[in-house]
Amino acid sequence: MAMRMRIAIVGSGGVGGYFGGRLAEAGADVIFLARGAHLDAMRARGLRIVSPNGDVHLPRVQAAGDTRDIGPVDVVLFAVKLYDTPGALSSLRPLIGADTIVVPLQNGVDSVAMIEQAVGAEHTGGGTCYVSAVIAEPGVIRHTVMDHLIFGERDGTRSPRLDALRQACSRAKFKATLSDHVNADIWAKFVRLSVMSGMTTVTRSPLGVVCTDPVLFEMLKEAVREALAVAGATGVAVRATTVEDAARAFRELPPQTKSSMLEDLERGRRLELPWLSGAVVRIGEEVGVATPTHRFIATVLRPFVNGDARGPKPSAGR
Repeated sequence: MAMRMRIAIVGSGGVGGYFGGRLAEAGADVIFLARGAHLDAMRARGLRIVSPNGDVHLPRVQAAGDTRDIGPVDVVLFAVKLYDTPGALSSLRPLIGADTIVVPLQNGVDSVAMIEQAVGAEHTGGGTCYVSAVIAEPGVIRHTVMDHLIFGERDGTRSPRLDALRQACSRAKFKATLSDHVNADIWAKFVRLSVMSGMTTVTRSPLGVVCTDPVLFEMLKEAVREALAVAGATGVAVRATTVEDAARAFRELPPQTKSSMLEDLERGRRLELPWLSGAVVRIGEEVGVATPTHRFIATVLRPFVNGDARGPKPSAGR
């Protein structure tokens, strides 16, 4: 009989709420760490997922506001926004048992090092995901497109603890890959997400607008070239990814697809910009690669990085 894993979701927003909800639906022992109205709603009414892959309502879920109320688990899926990482890292210790592994599902390429510093190398895995999901309202996750979870040990070994997670995911309604090259997978996601986030947010437009406008689409491809060059200069071989591969993948997504950074801008929230286009620029400077497109994106979005309320809003008479 397959082991029933105890999984903590640290950061139960769109990403954590979606994958955690699917795992709970499939029978895994899932505990959600949340806060505020979202926590209150999950405690009172459970969790709902609205998805083109099938809606789900879990009338009762385990939800906590403090990791000390959870205790040690087998796996932590770490899915907080990057700007909330320092506080979330300080709360991880109560979740760590003898063989616990923390799998980051965050954007960017900085998470693994930060988690290792907080809990130690033996408790740090690698991970990334492809999903578009947001909190539609407290206790409700709206999933739009993509649902692929990728995770692995950083040395490429196939460990029992992550094979058990793979088995748990196989019973859930999403795609999961146990990778033997997870660092390359993290960078592959970073290349594409930094571009999609930057281009949709700087244009205030869904992906279809960017992909159907010839000038914007060339700008998108140039941003891909820059990010791939940065990856290569750091010694990471982003497998089977070229500019044309990435461009084709963007065109195959639904035209209404928005990045989470654009969703945050539209709601006047903080942006993960410093860890996306900002990181392409920062790492590019470190390795001697010019990144003018990402520098433009990072520069013009600076006024909104801390959640400036002057983000796009409908105006009367327009």
